[in-house]
Amino acid sequence: MTVTDANRSSHVRAALSAVRRSFVTVGLFSGVINLLALTSPLYMLQVYDRVLASRSVPTLVALSLAALWMFAVQGILDVIRARMLVRIGAGIDETLGERVFRAVVSLPLKDRRVRGDGLQPLRDLDAIRGFLSSGGPVAILDLPWLPIYLAVVFLLHPWLGWLSTGGALVLCFLTFLTDRLSRIPAKEAVRESGLRMAAAEAGRRNAEVLRAMGLTDAMTDRFMRANERFLDHSERMSDVAGLLGGLTKVLRLALQSAVLGLGAYLVIRQDMSAGAILAASVIMSRALAPVETAIAHWKGFVAARDGARRLDTVLAAFGEEEDPLALPPPRLQLSVENVHVAPPGLRMPVVFDVSFKLRAGEALGIIGPSAAGKSTLVRAITGVWPCLRGEVRLDGAALDRRSAADLGRHIGYLPQDIELFDGTVAENIARFDPDATPDPVIAAARAAGVHEMILHLPEGYETRLGEAGTALSAGQRQRIGLARALYRDPFLVVLDEPNSNLDAEGEAALTEAVRGIRRRGGVAVVIAHRASAVSAVDLLAVLNGGRLQAFGPKEEVLRGVMKPQPASSDEPARLDAERRRAVAGRQAPPRSAGEPT
Repeated sequence: MTVTDANRSSHVRAALSAVRRSFVTVGLFSGVINLLALTSPLYMLQVYDRVLASRSVPTLVALSLAALWMFAVQGILDVIRARMLVRIGAGIDETLGERVFRAVVSLPLKDRRVRGDGLQPLRDLDAIRGFLSSGGPVAILDLPWLPIYLAVVFLLHPWLGWLSTGGALVLCFLTFLTDRLSRIPAKEAVRESGLRMAAAEAGRRNAEVLRAMGLTDAMTDRFMRANERFLDHSERMSDVAGLLGGLTKVLRLALQSAVLGLGAYLVIRQDMSAGAILAASVIMSRALAPVETAIAHWKGFVAARDGARRLDTVLAAFGEEEDPLALPPPRLQLSVENVHVAPPGLRMPVVFDVSFKLRAGEALGIIGPSAAGKSTLVRAITGVWPCLRGEVRLDGAALDRRSAADLGRHIGYLPQDIELFDGTVAENIARFDPDATPDPVIAAARAAGVHEMILHLPEGYETRLGEAGTALSAGQRQRIGLARALYRDPFLVVLDEPNSNLDAEGEAALTEAVRGIRRRGGVAVVIAHRASAVSAVDLLAVLNGGRLQAFGPKEEVLRGVMKPQPASSDEPARLDAERRRAVAGRQAPPRSAGEPT
């Protein structure tokens, strides 16, 4: 086994090892329960062979009371065992839950091409917990007692023992066949389930676009195709389990009848007593019941097994993050050193060899055409995306020298696609800090110029925003997102298209917020398409084709960018040709740039 394989097998197994003692206790309970399960056949054997022969009522009463007490103990232990398995499943969920959630929210930062809705690790964890809480583990714990039950049947008569053993082997083969035939449909069903859920989630999040542009039918067809594929694989898996489960049930009933028939023949030959017939039938039925139960729960077992493998792979990809040594808060500068950046999962950079430095109190505006790599660059500056080459440093320390939680306290980030979380306005601004106090929340809102607007909301700072903050307009969400970025005065504030949804009042507040960052000795990076967004910056960078084409004081860079371009020498001829075509087509001729309207 390689080191990678060892790491992959450690996570789920480690969680199971943590509850090993509980499993041992459940196993001991299962042993006692299976021993007590012999109460019924032994009671029948004694009643038929001893009580009926002696016609002793006191013996019948004594046997009945003893059997009743054993049944009560068996029932109590069975309930306790079931409750323990439920808690074992919950314990594993608690052990892995935090790491699984961190993996889910980190998956898009590893590879943005992941298919499905990205929530499969959580569903895998649910599958493991659900299986442990079902009757499947009970059947598995009962299966080792199958040879013991068969040995008891052999004691009653060897012929009955061999008949029961043959039936048990056939049932075990059916269990193996169930696993082989359901493995591929189970994997495909899981994959298609993720795709259909992704389609449903995309439709739900874009409900307004679907309605306004008449896309509901098209997206419904897309969802239904994914749903049909999911149902097809699910039906195949269920058909396999149902068919073999039905065969198992029929075979068990047939074996039970065969034991009765063979037992009757042996009684006629006077090779065994009449009570032994019923005892052998009940014991054999009890011996084969776990096999039938295991096949009935095989779908859950396969889901849990495959889910554990996927979880091991996912968790191994992220590993355990060790918190680096705590560093002092950054106060001096941001350095971007020969940075090459690519979207997660790709190796071809879209930002090439970018370098610059910003000192405390400086603000940089980044401009450039669409797809120039501006948003990619700021994702690297905030540590959201790793650099293929180069480093981003705060006061000389690379970003990965700080833990994610520590780094987040010193960075404010307003992404281009702002999304708030379900909670109050105050909770969103405070970044859901459980120890947040009102003063820094209100200070951040004032710095973003949004305090008065919040006071006019139905419940002020306690107004609940709903999922994705849909209770607010786009401009309101953007301004509250700005307040969140300014919470507790982070040293580095990165704003990606911060005025895309703002009115004149909002843009004035944005300008003042950038000036406030500079006054308190912070560093601001602003991506903009509109000049108003960079009115408060002192430095400007031009990015084009992923490369830094200009960097320096704003006025100097703007003079270079705004140089007039000479008109093409063939412009008059082009306009004349367009006029002739327009007249021929009885259309209004185009005007030149200097013609009056």
